[in-house]
This record gives sequence, structure tokens and C-alpha cells, in this order.
Amino acid sequence: MINGEKLTVSASPHFRAKSSTRKIMLDVIIALVPALIASTVIFGLRALMITCVSVITCVLFEYVFRKLSKKSTTIGDLSAVVTGILLAFNLPSTIPVWMVILGDMFAIIIVKQFFGGIGQNFVNPAIAGRIFMLLSFSGRMSSWSEPCSGFMNLGGADAISGATPLVEESENLPSLIDMLLGIRGGCLGETCIIALLIGGIYLLFRKVITPVIPLSFICTVAVVMLIKGRGDFTFVAYQLMSGGLILGAIFMATDYATSPITFKGKIIFGIGCGLITCLIRLFGSLPEGVSYSIILMNILSPLIERATTPKPFGTVKEKKTKEAAKA
Repeated sequence: MINGEKLTVSASPHFRAKSSTRKIMLDVIIALVPALIASTVIFGLRALMITCVSVITCVLFEYVFRKLSKKSTTIGDLSAVVTGILLAFNLPSTIPVWMVILGDMFAIIIVKQFFGGIGQNFVNPAIAGRIFMLLSFSGRMSSWSEPCSGFMNLGGADAISGATPLVEESENLPSLIDMLLGIRGGCLGETCIIALLIGGIYLLFRKVITPVIPLSFICTVAVVMLIKGRGDFTFVAYQLMSGGLILGAIFMATDYATSPITFKGKIIFGIGCGLITCLIRLFGSLPEGVSYSIILMNILSPLIERATTPKPFGTVKEKKTKEAAKA
């Protein structure tokens, strides 16, 4: 204690950074706004309602759990808000509200809080929540309404079940322009590629993420699909803009807590996500594999990080010599 002030001693390095968890999460929320606006325009006000319900429920679950556990409240870091938005973006507009609430509970309480809260979860909560809902409500999770089915639609009763480009026949595919603008069936936040790219550029500009994981993820899918399509770039374009590839690569695969921090680790992580996504799309029974690929690589992330962490400067690798063996 010096002059009545306590000194906090911690391990090096010692430096101050202007960024904080709250500022980072706020930047992510801002980056997701274009996709939220696009989903509301494409699927109607029900898309906004589902997102709001998901956010409110996630924040409420986190607040109540922390209070019951007699832990400090962490809703101010806005991480629960981000989880709520991302989970909603992975849902169809036809999903019942009670299913949304159940998915939020699984994501926040089981995946995030049971493991200690933000930074302690070993998989992305939003992705885990989506997979939980896919396994529990596969029918509802695979029924998408057609775009522009009514801007004022809140109940979703008049929604029309439709397929995404990954499961449609080639003659029924939307145009590439429609794919880019999001005028197609799909989950709320995955259809409008332009909106997602705007959000991604904002995160890069704010240095919240680096381009390593998104580029290695997307480029791996592009290369594999180019080989599969025998040089058909149109086929590759549809594969890149279909499903949740862009949403997952930019906003979920880059999660700090569940992805490697080393440069080599990020490349391996992104390539792994891309390969698993392609394997599921091409050979699996499911049309989409982004969520499963990310969560599997989340589990492998500690091993990747351990293998790619550079050794401290100045250390010499111990050599096994005959003299040492004799000694």
C-alpha cells in the first residue's frame, strides 16, 4: 500500500488497453444491426420480435442465475445480449416463442454459466443453443418462411414452409443477386450477405476481430467446392452464400473464448471449420454443417492452441545425445 492506495500485483505483461468486454460486445452488437434490419425487412416484424425476445430472455436468465448463485451481476458486459442476437439469427421466423426461450435457457445457463460465465465456456453458447434446438425440434428448425411474407406478420401463422438453396433443386434456385440481398428462405440473420459483410468490415475496422479465421474458413469451403463443382464458380458462389457460412465465419467462429489466439492456430481452426462444413454438406444427411463444424473445432481449440503456442524466447530444446543417455 502506497499513500493509502492498494497496489494490485499480477503476472506480466503489464499494460493498459482502452478496450473492455463491454466495448467489444457493443461493437459486435453494432455490427449485427445491419443484419437485424435486413431480417426485419425480409421476414417481417416477427423477425424483430424473435430477436427481442431472445435478447431479453438471455439477459434475464443470466441475471437470475447470477443472483441465485450469489455471484456478481455480469449483464452489464452485454455478452448475454450478443448471445441472444446470434441465437435468434440462427432461427427461422416461424419458430414458436417458447422454443426460443428454451434455447436461450440452454445457451446461457447450461453452456455459459455452468462453466463459470463469460470466457469460461468451452463452446460458443449461441451455436450450442442452436444445435440443442435442432436436435430437439428438427421439424420446426427446418421450416422457413418465404421472404416478404408480410412485414406486419407477428404471429407467423401464415408463414409458408420453404427450402433453402442448399436443399433446393438447381432449377428452383434464387438468383445470385437474390442470394446476395437475402431474398430467399433461411434463418433470420444468415440470408442477407451484404448486411453480414458490412458488419464484418466494421469489426475489422474496429480491430475486434482479425481476418484470419473468417478468410481461412471461407476460402477452405471455396476451394473444396471448386474441386467438387469441377471449376464451376457459380456452384461455389451458391455454396458460399447459402446456409450460415458467412454469419458463422464472421460472428461465431471468431469468438475469443472458444477459438485459438495464435496466428497458426487461427488458420488451423478456420481450415478445420471449412473442411468439416464441406464434409457435412457433401456427404452428411444434413444440408448444413456450419454450426457443427464450429462447435467441433471449439472443442479442439485448446489442443490447437497448445500445439501452436510459441516457446519463450531464449529457450533451447533439450537434445538427447549419447553422452546425456550415458549420464
